[in-house]
Parts: sequence; structure tokens; C-alpha cells
Amino acid sequence: MDDIVKAALRKWPNVPACYDWLALDARGQWFMRDERTQAAGPFPQVKGSRVEHDKLREFIHRNYDCDERGAWFFQNGPQRVYVTLEATPWIWRVMDTPGRPVFSHTGRSACVHKAWMDEQGRLYLTTDIGPGLVHSLDVGAAAQALEDGDWGVKEPQDVAQAEIATRWAFVPRPAPPNKTAA
Repeated sequence: MDDIVKAALRKWPNVPACYDWLALDARGQWFMRDERTQAAGPFPQVKGSRVEHDKLREFIHRNYDCDERGAWFFQNGPQRVYVTLEATPWIWRVMDTPGRPVFSHTGRSACVHKAWMDEQGRLYLTTDIGPGLVHSLDVGAAAQALEDGDWGVKEPQDVAQAEIATRWAFVPRPAPPNKTAA
């Protein structure tokens, strides 16, 4: 977390959290969802405005974390902005180079523990930093990594898409404490 964010938290410790204003899609892209966008429909059917500003995206990446409930958020100064997830908290990029290193959508490197495949053929990896979906453009490199045993894993295990959030203990759509989360 950035030092400026830590200082803001100390100065203003009781700023209310924000919900439904930031979302992460299955390709690792961030979307801002203002009130009009939220009223038009749920994410990902109505995505909102994609965050394209490099410095803002980097700031979000550095200050992206998870709370004790498994709800992921971006700490924006003193305000916690909870993230609506289309798929998983991490979207994996797999480099098509020797050993096939794995990086999150935020640029963090990860060590693969297990591979999983759902009924739609989507590939997931559980890692030392958490669970995530393999980016659609990187499925070929991930399949080659599995075949070559690059990660010490040969075959993906089956996982039902409907059970993913519960199995890996994350909240896809955080809600305020007085509301029920999805």
C-alpha cells in the first residue's frame, strides 16, 4: 500500500466504504460504475467506463487488497472502494517463455499450486497469492505449461463455476454490512 494512502487512513480513519463503483472483468480490466451505470444494470452486463489512465490503473494495482470477509477492495486514500468481480480476484497472465511464469493483472508474480477447469472449459489457477482465472489470450500458454509440467501440475481438477467463490473464499459482489453480499 502506498505511504500516502497509509497517511490518509491515519488522518481520516472513519471514512465510509464505497460499493458498486469499481469492477474487475474477466480480462483484468477495471471499470468505473457511476450511479447512472449502476441503474442501467448489473456488472458485467453493463460495464461502465474502462479505466484507461495508466497512473490511475497503477495506483489501483498497488492498493488492491482483500479484507477478512474475502471482499476485494481498492484503498483510495482513506476510502475503501469495494470491487465487483466478474470472475475471480486475480486474472492470470501466462508468459509464453521457458517455465511459463505467471503474473496477475496487477503485475504481481505468482507460484502455481493447482490448476482447475470449470464446466465451460475456463482454466483457473490457485497460487501463493490466491485464486484466479487464466486470461483468455493465455490459455494456450497455460495448457502448454500443464503439458510440460512447468508448474509441477499436469492435469487440471474439475470445479463447478457456481462453487468457485465459496471454494476459494472470496466475495464476488461485496455489499455493505447491512445488506446481503452475492
